[in-house]
Amino acid sequence: MQQRLSPQQIQGIKLLELPTLQLEQRVKQEIEENPVLEEEERENDQDETNLTLEDYIRNEESASSYKLKTNNTSKDDERRSPTLSQGMSLQDFLTEQLAYHNLSEKEMTIARFVIGTLDDDGYLRRPTASIADDIAFTQGIEVTEQEVDRVVGIVQMLDPAGIGARDLGECLVIQLKALRNQTPAVRLAITILTDHYDAFVKKHYERMMRRLGVTEDEFRAALEEIMHLNPKPTNGYSDESSAASPNIIPDFILDYSNGNFDLQLASRSVPDLKINSSYLRMAEKAMNSGSQSESDKEALQFIRQKIESAKWFISAIRQRQETLMKTMRAILQFQHDYFVEGDEAKLRPMILKDIADATGFDISTISRVVNSKYIQTHFGVFLLKYFFSEGLPTEGGEEVSTREIKRILAEAIENEDKHDPLTDEALMDTLTAKGYKIARRTVAKYREMLGIPASRLRKEL
Repeated sequence: MQQRLSPQQIQGIKLLELPTLQLEQRVKQEIEENPVLEEEERENDQDETNLTLEDYIRNEESASSYKLKTNNTSKDDERRSPTLSQGMSLQDFLTEQLAYHNLSEKEMTIARFVIGTLDDDGYLRRPTASIADDIAFTQGIEVTEQEVDRVVGIVQMLDPAGIGARDLGECLVIQLKALRNQTPAVRLAITILTDHYDAFVKKHYERMMRRLGVTEDEFRAALEEIMHLNPKPTNGYSDESSAASPNIIPDFILDYSNGNFDLQLASRSVPDLKINSSYLRMAEKAMNSGSQSESDKEALQFIRQKIESAKWFISAIRQRQETLMKTMRAILQFQHDYFVEGDEAKLRPMILKDIADATGFDISTISRVVNSKYIQTHFGVFLLKYFFSEGLPTEGGEEVSTREIKRILAEAIENEDKHDPLTDEALMDTLTAKGYKIARRTVAKYREMLGIPASRLRKEL
């Protein structure tokens, strides 16, 4: 025998995973697909409580009067939407500059195609041969690789400097060559990036200085020029598709005042739901009639199915909210000290099993609840997964969150001597001195999780 989930159970799991914004869309979709389900008007709440339909609509009072949210707003309240700023797209900006270059019709076609091939960060990562083939296929124009490379060189002359580069090294060199004041430091920087790029990336500075025959001051001046360059030339240029940054819609709202927490679900514009009374009366009338035609039976069966589906959907939404609130209350209780002030040092080690044990839910249920859900607190908006972390024992026998370990590592690296950066061994000694006994490989793992390179790559002159 095998245990299988019913379609309704699967739909319930999917509802549990949905964040607030997607839940709104899912509710609206269900209202459109199920004629029995409709939005409820507060003034008519009491009119629906006495409607019954024999065995089908028993307990209808609890189902139809269930509210998805509490509406504390007035009709006079003004709804404000964020203003979207929209500027010229980068592609239009580059195409406009082509007018200042004396290009033939064929070259203009190639240039427009190259501009349309650029990645979001402004790099041209497609091989020349592939571009030439695509132009022949889509534009019906035979072009050689040499023609494409020549037009790419023209695109690389456009503003912003560095656009159309094949890689980071070429991008930086293009920016340096575009500088009006070609000082010795700029020329040395071009030589470093052109002839010694691999050694530069690996920060083999002493070896490079010996090969180039320059002093430390000259080399430092060249590095300063490189550090002022922009690795992503498209930064600062808007695009129509990304004109507005996405807004985070919190799923929970937590207020704290006078030592008390007030936790609420942020339902926003999710409508209250009920079963349409017209269909209830229609079904009652069909069931009470003495004789029913075949069409009446089919209509009754259809209404029954839709009513059952509506009842299940309302119940699933209610179950979703109860599960979310119970889970969030358990997290709030577990991390009580942290939520009072938002001090990361007070964030206790917490894993999914801790909340599963506190709520009685399965670990998979907790995982679905915290997935893509946010909470708005008096000190910021956070992803629920932020509050979960492993624990490490201290010398005193207490457990500390790995997030605290990462914070100490980040601070130690931030305050280190950049001429002699801390190795993983030294970072391990720093943590040991604070009472955290951690192996060197664990320190390296946390450092990599923080996106911090090894000590050799952090070294500066």
